[in-house]
Amino acid sequence: MNTPCDLAPAHIRAILPYQPGKPMSELAREMGLELHRIVKLASNENPLGISPKAHLAMQDALEDIARYPDGNSYALRTAVCEKFGLQPAQLVFGNGSNDILELAARAFLTPGSEAIYAEHAFAVYALVTQAIGATGITVPAKDFGHDLDAMLAAITPRTRMIFIANPNNPTGTWLSKDALLDFLRQVPSSVLVVLDEAYDEYLAADLKSTSPQWLDEFSNLIVSRTFSKAYGLAGLRIGFGMTSASVADIMNRVRQPFNVNSVAQAAAVASLADEDFVARSYALNSAGMLQITRGLQALGLEWIPSYGNFVSFRIDGAAAAYQYLLRQGVILRPVANYGMPDYLRVSIGLHDENTRFLEVLQQYLAQA
Repeated sequence: MNTPCDLAPAHIRAILPYQPGKPMSELAREMGLELHRIVKLASNENPLGISPKAHLAMQDALEDIARYPDGNSYALRTAVCEKFGLQPAQLVFGNGSNDILELAARAFLTPGSEAIYAEHAFAVYALVTQAIGATGITVPAKDFGHDLDAMLAAITPRTRMIFIANPNNPTGTWLSKDALLDFLRQVPSSVLVVLDEAYDEYLAADLKSTSPQWLDEFSNLIVSRTFSKAYGLAGLRIGFGMTSASVADIMNRVRQPFNVNSVAQAAAVASLADEDFVARSYALNSAGMLQITRGLQALGLEWIPSYGNFVSFRIDGAAAAYQYLLRQGVILRPVANYGMPDYLRVSIGLHDENTRFLEVLQQYLAQA
């Protein structure tokens, strides 16, 4: 006998839902731990919180919360255009950058078409592809990163989209501007390239992306950015895509009318104006990355050099180590579902949080 669930297409029923980092409140309930003693280093969040300017802007926005948000995000659209030198028609705003990825897939993928992404790349690429009924083509990684030559070789007449994360999550690998430009110039103009730059603000100044400047040359390029990482607005869910006006027009046709709330829009505008906060976030991350990688080295562990605000490290019995740290109130991210069963990913936290992680990890290694 059929059930309502049988009405869902097979490709939808086959989706394995995205597994987020464990919330601190959930761990407190499960383990009987005091909430203030828990250290969450699982979701690549900004340990500094949010910009003070964003906090004030959010409070002001609450005064008009009974009204629908600006469906065109005018103030934010203007601020992004000024920052990146774009035209208003080139932008798409979303409920986090994940929404931008999904809008691209919904607008341009079809059942029977193909999307290409790298092994160990962000799990959402495969999820949005499968949700459309398109076929995902996973290209084996090269040194845990994108093998651009192999991705070019994987293009077929059915290819409609290529996803690239730079820096990549969860491995932290990075592609140079020259390598990306050479790649883009070889991709057929009929294939869209989605360049996911969620962690660009954590790059050193000479490594930061110049991709918005490439949009005039590549009408098939979509660049996604987020306010969830360096700007600290993860709980508000806001991101944006930069592309050609024609591609943005198609994506906006499948976008929900009020997909970005008014508080998020106000906070994002204020965050863009607070360059000092982003600079402090970058400095904290750089110091924390050095602290954690030196600690991993002292413990005799291998890690993947990272350009993000996290680092993935290899440890025997990764699943057991993850559970041990959980019991001690330290939340990391297992990455076995990324084809990395021997690795855990740790986000960069405050100095004391990083210290706590390394202390508990040392305890685990001593007893293991």
